[in-house]
Amino acid sequence: MKKIIIAIGATLLACLGLAFWANRLEKPAVAGNGQNLIIYNWGDYLDPQLVKKFEKQTGYHVVYETFDSNEAMYTKIKQGGTAYDLTIPSDYMVTKMLKAHLLDRLDKKEIPNMKYIGKSFLHKSFDQNNDYSVPYFWGTLGIVYNDKFVKKGSIKNWNDLWSKKYRNQILLVDSARDEMGMTLVSLGYSMNTTSSLRLRLAQTKLDSLGPNIKAIISDEMKMYMIQNEAAIGVTWSGEAYEMMESNPHLHYVVPTQGSNLWFDNFVVPETAKNKKAALKFINFMLEPKNAAQNAEYVGYATPNIEAQLLLPKRVREDKQFYPDEKTLRNLQVFKDLGPKKTQEYNDLFLEFKMYAR
Repeated sequence: MKKIIIAIGATLLACLGLAFWANRLEKPAVAGNGQNLIIYNWGDYLDPQLVKKFEKQTGYHVVYETFDSNEAMYTKIKQGGTAYDLTIPSDYMVTKMLKAHLLDRLDKKEIPNMKYIGKSFLHKSFDQNNDYSVPYFWGTLGIVYNDKFVKKGSIKNWNDLWSKKYRNQILLVDSARDEMGMTLVSLGYSMNTTSSLRLRLAQTKLDSLGPNIKAIISDEMKMYMIQNEAAIGVTWSGEAYEMMESNPHLHYVVPTQGSNLWFDNFVVPETAKNKKAALKFINFMLEPKNAAQNAEYVGYATPNIEAQLLLPKRVREDKQFYPDEKTLRNLQVFKDLGPKKTQEYNDLFLEFKMYAR
């Protein structure tokens, strides 16, 4: 969720942005009051210039804290303590937070700019009427490859990864749902299956990918792919975008069989002290000009249709990151499967990792 900067001037701007957030993070979040808006977000997932603009327009003071996983965010919200006014969970976590009664119903009259969100990004299974969440960014799970080692256009679906010619050339992102999910899709099953038999079949097929695996890693994948140290990686669209910004030999593919469509979303915790300011901020971020500026800063796809029109042509017409409707219909959103089934996914993936190494 960080945009790679390749020019010295851009690097300086990024440093200034980090200094901006660092200055704010030196001060712990304080109890909510009428003038404070306390935001809990992923790191470097919001243009700091837009925060300044919001503060100038409204008079609110934004207090900003960050988290590095949905689970860490969920735990802190559930424990209470700091009354966050706004946070950004992913799709399946919205469901989990709803089940735990941690979210406040949104007053949509205060968010008229929701009209700019594309219809294909609304009414998803995790919040069918968008009564509790508003799409912020979205993306896909796919395959990034290097045309120095892989013929351009030769990788089109998940099953291509099992080719013997890719022995010891593939990097996998360390994520049970994603890697089990891609294997389930390759077998023609749902990424949200709860069938233990199908999960075991998927693990068996994933085990057979072992000889092709170079490493199972997280953030390090960007470095390996950028430096031409691996031929193929299974990762998320935003991460692939960052890699491609720094290496022209890299390409990103959303497999034709289908894949994961993920969403990060604005939500207001039930314990928020300044819900009015939270709704104002959501509406502010949905202004097309602001949404476009934020998308360029972060490097992820915006669900704001009017904002998309303001993006550079090379970005908005790139089907790797803004797939057409036909492709979108073939993608699946992760569901919250409950703790028992989630643990089953994790255990099977852990067995695979032990085998692959």
